[in-house]
Amino acid sequence: MQKSTVYFSDMRCPADISLLHKLDKLICKAGISKIDFAKRYVAIKIHFGEPGNLSFLRPNFAKTVADRIKELGGKPFLTDCGTLYVGRRNNALLHLDAAMENGFSPLSTGCQIMIGDGLKGTDDIEVPIEGGQYLKTAMIGRVIMDADIIISLNHFKGHEATGFGGALKNIGMGCGSRAGKMIMHNDNKPKVNKRVCTGCQMCVKMCAHSAIEFADGKASINTKKCVGCGRCIGSCNFNAIYSSYSSANDMLSCKIVEYAKAVLDGRPHFHINIVNQVSPFCDCHAENDAAIVPDIGMFASFDPVALDKACIDAVNAAPALHGTILDSLEDEDNDHFTRIFPTTNWRAQLEHAEKIGLGCRKYELKRV
Repeated sequence: MQKSTVYFSDMRCPADISLLHKLDKLICKAGISKIDFAKRYVAIKIHFGEPGNLSFLRPNFAKTVADRIKELGGKPFLTDCGTLYVGRRNNALLHLDAAMENGFSPLSTGCQIMIGDGLKGTDDIEVPIEGGQYLKTAMIGRVIMDADIIISLNHFKGHEATGFGGALKNIGMGCGSRAGKMIMHNDNKPKVNKRVCTGCQMCVKMCAHSAIEFADGKASINTKKCVGCGRCIGSCNFNAIYSSYSSANDMLSCKIVEYAKAVLDGRPHFHINIVNQVSPFCDCHAENDAAIVPDIGMFASFDPVALDKACIDAVNAAPALHGTILDSLEDEDNDHFTRIFPTTNWRAQLEHAEKIGLGCRKYELKRV
């Protein structure tokens, strides 16, 4: 299989050049202008960040991308779909409030914001998945499917269920409606190690489905109510909650990839990963742990698989920052995300994505 091209720019800036100038130059060199944007609606898929989390992408990155798309004749808008878990993004009103609080507005980004699956997360379309192994259709937000072109603008970071979150996860999980997210998660039902559980009840606060119960000061999970979103895993400070079987996270990763394929098939798409503030957990958390490696740079490609693989390689090649969760682990393996989340397998996303024709793991890196 022929290698895909991934373009890279570091974050060093001389006195007369800003990061935003470098980002614009990067996406132009990567060929974004090859897409015919003229009078076409362009969904820029982004994560607005859960309020309280400070590692999400700054709105300035989105404005740079939106301005370039407008320059090329397109009609860009920022979008994301509602969440399953308790938080401030599980309906469109709260989601828009959260986006505004984190600095995203038409004034700061140069384009409008539209929540992809409507007011209550129920405005979706069932989309066929060509070559899907685990799923035959995907429930995707209607606004996203109405767009002519998809651009993903992604904060690259760790994730407690999939190992990492990049372009594939931002598109697949992020474009699924609330029903779609339940379908993707329903194979992954966590369990509680009661010997480790301290009874702090933080997991209860994070569960949107009342699936966590307490007896004798210890948590247990009602699997009939649990949708497998994994929010409780990330909320436990004592590692008392874990996936109940090793294939669960792999299954989730594969379903995410199949959802991404449903979103991207049949229309132009382009992808950008910003590898800074590489937090160990997803930006869905209302907090963020310290970045595990130094800021690395910005990557862009037409191939989301090659893009994510290039970012994984760059993060794994970077040194662990002192005083972080990565620095505290005794294992010296340079597979950073596996060290942090040993029950995850980040390769599952990439392997399955290549298998179903979404892209290629082999890449050529071109520095801009």
